[in-house]
Amino acid sequence: MGDLMTGEFKNTIDEKGRILIPSRLRSALGETDRLIVTRSVERCLWLLLPQTFETIRQKIMDGPGAMFDAGLRLLQRRMIAPAMECDIDKSGRINIPSQLRESVGLEVKAESILLGIGTYLELWSIADYEKFLNESETSFSEASQNLGAMLNTSGR
Repeated sequence: MGDLMTGEFKNTIDEKGRILIPSRLRSALGETDRLIVTRSVERCLWLLLPQTFETIRQKIMDGPGAMFDAGLRLLQRRMIAPAMECDIDKSGRINIPSQLRESVGLEVKAESILLGIGTYLELWSIADYEKFLNESETSFSEASQNLGAMLNTSGR
């Protein structure tokens, strides 16, 4: 991977369930021609580089007690089991599998938003993203306060 992936990009999911990954994000992906698509913690999808997904998968799956830990089993079922490897075609499009699209309310021929979050991408329906932003405003203000405090202490 080259640069950090950042930005908000409105996108329409075509009739075949594909989205176009903007050239700025594609160049940040480097030579990667596939991504792992899975459910996120919120009502969106994560599009991850295979090596990033593998790191997460190992943390959730590996270890002698992983299958006996209720929290890890939940993560296995919600994030690992539905994950699918998806190729990026020569036009820069990626097909988002229908079961993953449907699980977060993404519809074909509907507008979506693709977010670059540094080392991974998030794909949201416009309505769910706007709802998330509105509902998280108070938490965002609190997180900003905490970040300000961290920045002030780290500079001393």
